[in-house]
Amino acid sequence: MIPTIRPEGRRTPRRPSSLLLVPIGIGLIVVLAIATLCIGTPPLSPLEALSLLFSPDGSQTSIVVHTLRLPRAILAIAVGGALAVAGVVMQALTRNPLADPGILGVNAGASFAVAVAFVILDLQDFGQTLWFGFAGAAAASIVVALIGTARRDASVARLVVAGVAVAAVLSGFTQALSLLDPADYVRIRVWESGSLAARDAPTALLVLGVITAGAAIAFGNGRGLNLLVLGEEAAHGLGARGPRVRLVGFLAIVVLCGTATAAVGPVAFVGLLVPHALRRFTGADQPRALLYSLLGGPVLILGADLLARTVIAPRELPLGVVTAFLGAPMLMVLTQRRRSPR
Repeated sequence: MIPTIRPEGRRTPRRPSSLLLVPIGIGLIVVLAIATLCIGTPPLSPLEALSLLFSPDGSQTSIVVHTLRLPRAILAIAVGGALAVAGVVMQALTRNPLADPGILGVNAGASFAVAVAFVILDLQDFGQTLWFGFAGAAAASIVVALIGTARRDASVARLVVAGVAVAAVLSGFTQALSLLDPADYVRIRVWESGSLAARDAPTALLVLGVITAGAAIAFGNGRGLNLLVLGEEAAHGLGARGPRVRLVGFLAIVVLCGTATAAVGPVAFVGLLVPHALRRFTGADQPRALLYSLLGGPVLILGADLLARTVIAPRELPLGVVTAFLGAPMLMVLTQRRRSPR
């Protein structure tokens, strides 16, 4: 493998080909998804799980596979890909490798809307709170966009500040609502901790469909993101329409992150960690970063969910807690490597 020479004289190896990494990513997703079908009560071997998956026999175990474990695997794949792709778009728009899609207030908006559904409307059905979560995420993002672009000197930095401010306000309202009733407090805390459990197949397929549309928007904007990371002036000189690229990018973030958060609750670190960890394989090539993150996100969520279900089995850890435990140390290691001289 012949190393390339950077302009400043540093040597760096060529990045592995997508023909190698993409099959590896797909293979990991398949293996982890099969493991998701196997783990639980009753435990199954991979052959038994696949047999019941493709040839249901109407038994109790078959029903468990199709109504509980398969939707869980579908949601893990969809949500992981959504959060990771949204992270790539946010980092490209802000030109900050440590940016997270949650800074647009998406998570806070979804949490506040779900809290309203629980406390004020006394909704119990997950199908109803799903739409509330998505509507809250979209509304919060629109408010952030209006505040951040209200002045002529609007910038991404101003938009981020607006997102942080709106998220802080909504988080305060959510906390106040949760304290009105002990039962509602427990329900809100459980939702905010993140979980893939108790989601049915129609909901999982609906979430997968919406996230697929959001991913298509992000991938269609890939070339514009590639130019935007070069800077406003360079992007304009190369023919990119900065406002249009940003608008489409923010739309993709709202659809992806809003749907994922509404489906499983806020899950930390995925949108920040996955694109950052894969950057050594993608560089500044945003379409490649989108593709690799679309595969890396599901691997992280599936792996975290397996840990959540096995560490203290038969009880289950919250998914958001596991991703935080995994993400925080990994992010510290990655940032230290990034700072260290070569």
